[in-house]
Amino acid sequence: MSHAQRLAAIRHAMADQNLQAFIVPHDDEHLGEYIPPYAERLAWLTGFTGSAGACVVLAEQAALFVDGRYTVQVRQQAPASLFNYHHLISEPYLDWLLSQLRNGDSVGFDAHLHSQQWYENAEPKLAEQGISLVPVSENLIDAQWHDRPQPGTNPALLLSQDYSGQHSEAKRSRIAQDLAAANIDAQLFTQAEPINWLLNIRGRDIDCLPVVLSFALLHQDGSVQLFADPAKFADLDLSAHSGSDVTLHPVAELTAALTALGNKSARVQLDPTTANAWSALTLSEAGAELVYADDPCMLPKACKNPVEVNGSRAAHLRDGAAICRFLAWLDARVSQANPELEDEGSLADKLEQFRAANDEFVEPSFSTISALGPNAAMCHYRHDNGTPRRLGQDAIYLVDSGGQYLDGTTDITRTVAVGTPNAEMKKLFTLVLRGHMDLASARFPAGTCGQQLDVLARQPLWQEGYNFDHGTGHGVGHYLSVHEGPQRISPKGSQTALTTGMIVSNEPGYYREDAFGIRCENLQVVQPANIGGDIPMFALETLTFVPFDRRLVDTAWLEPKHIDWLNQYHAQVWAKISPQLSGTDLIWLEQATRAL
Repeated sequence: MSHAQRLAAIRHAMADQNLQAFIVPHDDEHLGEYIPPYAERLAWLTGFTGSAGACVVLAEQAALFVDGRYTVQVRQQAPASLFNYHHLISEPYLDWLLSQLRNGDSVGFDAHLHSQQWYENAEPKLAEQGISLVPVSENLIDAQWHDRPQPGTNPALLLSQDYSGQHSEAKRSRIAQDLAAANIDAQLFTQAEPINWLLNIRGRDIDCLPVVLSFALLHQDGSVQLFADPAKFADLDLSAHSGSDVTLHPVAELTAALTALGNKSARVQLDPTTANAWSALTLSEAGAELVYADDPCMLPKACKNPVEVNGSRAAHLRDGAAICRFLAWLDARVSQANPELEDEGSLADKLEQFRAANDEFVEPSFSTISALGPNAAMCHYRHDNGTPRRLGQDAIYLVDSGGQYLDGTTDITRTVAVGTPNAEMKKLFTLVLRGHMDLASARFPAGTCGQQLDVLARQPLWQEGYNFDHGTGHGVGHYLSVHEGPQRISPKGSQTALTTGMIVSNEPGYYREDAFGIRCENLQVVQPANIGGDIPMFALETLTFVPFDRRLVDTAWLEPKHIDWLNQYHAQVWAKISPQLSGTDLIWLEQATRAL
């Protein structure tokens, strides 16, 4: 079935239900960042495979909305003869819809795939112009997608307390006490990561995200109803692991459970930014009182306990050794005959091979960004979206990658010389690295949020008239999502204060379209800074230990304190990683960590 035929089938279904528009977001019912293959409805309809976007189908036209990361990719994947391209942020699709529809028209949407917050904003906005927002009983795409993948059946993992550091009962009790104090009968969870953290379970339902896709209700007494595929727990004793008051139910029973709460006029708390509109509508229509609040798992999940922090330290040391082996291999490969036999894809595969040699390695934490030359100017470049660029024609190579280990999640970017970088490349690399060092060296008082620290990483670039168009740092989970909130470091960052146990990335960059890209990224954990003084202070402890490429450093753009920082960092890399290496890998590390 061609994309034109698929579009025609959706329009026919719209006509049958008297819908003048239908919205197709890139989301599943859990509204997480990553979605399983069976939920890739946007890709099925349009061909666009990016991680964010939406399509709006009308009777005579269809509009595809993507953000700035995908303006090139969308034109390569979605036929221009079928779809108009729009910017997801600067031209919101609801505004576009209002410009296209008339009083009395109806907009179809799948309430499972939109947040309650989106619904409460969209419904009155459309109603002001006499346009109805109509939830469909069955997604129009599902009825046409005849070879739709089935949900995964990989078994769940019960994560040992040796890794989690805290029993599920303790986590549930703390949150349940807050629910009771606020006279809340139950908390609804719809995103996978909080549920998996709360119950100390993991899974393989989505590539790179080790979760069991599920829903859960946490009651005021601390008991939990978990709604997931029971087959994933067939050989596991969930009650013995998470607590006898944790019960497992098929997902199909969620509707009845929500209705039962409504019949009791229960007060049910949910996060309107993460809970899907279907669950909220089901509760309210059954008579429940909805109470909106931030997901109560998010902050304690972000503040890693000492066991999780120690696990993350250990995971990063193993990961650092694997990356050093890869970089040593890469340097040798560049100097050998016919380096062009390698391309971005084979380089990414080779890196994964080095990681997979670790027994604790489970899978990558995201799809490796393996980018040579001009491809590195696209921050979220994917080499498998086209023809991978070959080694041997570019001066620098950017590789952004990570691993999921049983004791931690890693994320690291290194920009390395694979040719002869010019003076401007070295200058810009040094400015980016300098910003990284300035942020890494920060000391800040309790209550400081990432938005206040972001400028430290940008200042060296700003002084020379440069900048980068992405956040400086995101939160990272513990054997969970590589992108975690509520903490982040960004000009538009959250107002959540950075505090003990939060892991954040430090990744300033610079990107020149059609030329090259630079990024320097380590992960760091927030820890108390025992430096004296009158007030509590925090610092960022570095977790990642891999050399920065000295060949790209121009010391003319560094102050003495930066040279000292880099020399001390490389001394730490040598001390922590050299015991894991031998032979030519060890020789490479010795050269890569020499003092400036």
